[in-house]
Amino acid sequence: MRLSTTDIYAFQALGFLGTQPPGRWVGSDEISDATGIARPYLMRVLAQLSSKGIVSSKKGTGGGYALAAEAHRINLRDVMRAIDGPVAPLSCISLNWHVPCTEENRCHARVAVWQRVRDALLVALSEVSIADLAADFEQGVTYEPCLAHLLKPNT
Repeated sequence: MRLSTTDIYAFQALGFLGTQPPGRWVGSDEISDATGIARPYLMRVLAQLSSKGIVSSKKGTGGGYALAAEAHRINLRDVMRAIDGPVAPLSCISLNWHVPCTEENRCHARVAVWQRVRDALLVALSEVSIADLAADFEQGVTYEPCLAHLLKPNT
């Protein structure tokens, strides 16, 4: 798993939405202003989150975006899956997108490393919720520095 710009922006937007009172719909302009995410990019992120049931959207006057559930009930495992799809590093160990491998039953690395990495990552992501991101947002923590620390493939 490797974090992307989209992941970081999703965390920022969700952190802001997590600070909103239940039932309040927030427009994309307000989210963009509060997070510093360019509105066109933000709209793509919100569309992904909405299509996967993390965020609800409502069109028209008084519409906007809101969390689809209480902030403490939405964990980062579900957010990462909504943005990136599988969390597992290989499809042969994916829980939701498994693709069999001819070496699956004999591969020591699969069990000794990759399944353990998948399991540890899923546990860690499931223990952090949007409520935690909201607490960061309320304290003025920004994930902007994370963008400079994203691992880039060697070119």
